[in-house]
Amino acid sequence: MVIAKEGKKIIYFLLVFNLLAILLWASNVINYSILILMIGALLFCLNFFRDPKRIPPDGSNLIISPADGKVIRVDIIDDEKLGEVYAISIFLNIFNVHVNRMPLNGSILDIKYNEGKFLLAFNHKACDENERNTIELMTEIGRVRIIQITGLLARRIICYANKGQNMLMGERLGFMLFGSRIDLMIPSSIKIKIKPGQKVIGNQSIIGTY
Repeated sequence: MVIAKEGKKIIYFLLVFNLLAILLWASNVINYSILILMIGALLFCLNFFRDPKRIPPDGSNLIISPADGKVIRVDIIDDEKLGEVYAISIFLNIFNVHVNRMPLNGSILDIKYNEGKFLLAFNHKACDENERNTIELMTEIGRVRIIQITGLLARRIICYANKGQNMLMGERLGFMLFGSRIDLMIPSSIKIKIKPGQKVIGNQSIIGTY
């Protein structure tokens, strides 16, 4: 199992504490329940920070999912900058892989980070009011927007994109810690292949075609 670089320090820290807990338990300094709690925390983080290698689907003119999770919104809206677009929201629970990837090839036009609240990521107000990182892209299909949004538990957004950078579909875009949401806004001319309630897999599930 490959561990995401974002979690290695946390996991090394927990490994040391688990070894210490085992020694203390063997010496009857701590009880069994504390040992189990420490082991549980380590196993949880090993699962949360996993970073499986995935090969994108074959084919051209594809838009792939930027993250693992559950589709909670597929709406057509009028955006003042992008025009008529599909607004797609994917909710990531704490058991999903939290690596974010590029849904298609593009050039980074702008990145804007906003501090905010920590509403439940299911709440569509989260898009406007929560801590978030907005990434504007220029792509073959026109301007596209990706928004990394924190949830009730998430407290940190990591973004690896830089303004002016060209990135390929499937490249690592960032990481969100402990439950979150990612919104994708793409032109309404795209043929959508997903629907609300559907589970998607980052870098594999097809969001739409053009």
